[in-house]
Amino acid sequence: MNPLGEERMLPGLSIGLALGKARSVYKADLDVALAGLGVTASQVGTLLLLSHGNAHSSVEVSRLLDVDSGFVARVIERLESQRLVRRTRDSEDRRVVNLALTGTGRAVAERVAEIVPVVLNRRLSAFDEPELVTFCRLLGKLLDQ
Repeated sequence: MNPLGEERMLPGLSIGLALGKARSVYKADLDVALAGLGVTASQVGTLLLLSHGNAHSSVEVSRLLDVDSGFVARVIERLESQRLVRRTRDSEDRRVVNLALTGTGRAVAERVAEIVPVVLNRRLSAFDEPELVTFCRLLGKLLDQ
């Protein structure tokens, strides 16, 4: 079977369009749920990486989220202007700028970590248990290639 044959590239049947639309719908749902915190879905990954200690610089955030450095720079600038993130020069290498959540940033990140699964579970509630297991397995298979 040719997964991307012409018959599967028609509008409404495109796997790529469906994946993109699913991401857009999820981000829109997140934006609504996060509005009261003053953060957006685009900021979630950065907040959670910093909160969990998985990243300490914009380079690490960019690499872990697989997004370009310009996007991360804009997100960090916005989070810093909201006083959620603090930038400091590394004491050993002045070229490196370390990122850390402020106290307010930690509190917001904790709430974000509570909200994200609720939003995702609301979307996934359309699946029964076997469908969800299959969906997760197929997504894993798609991402492992």
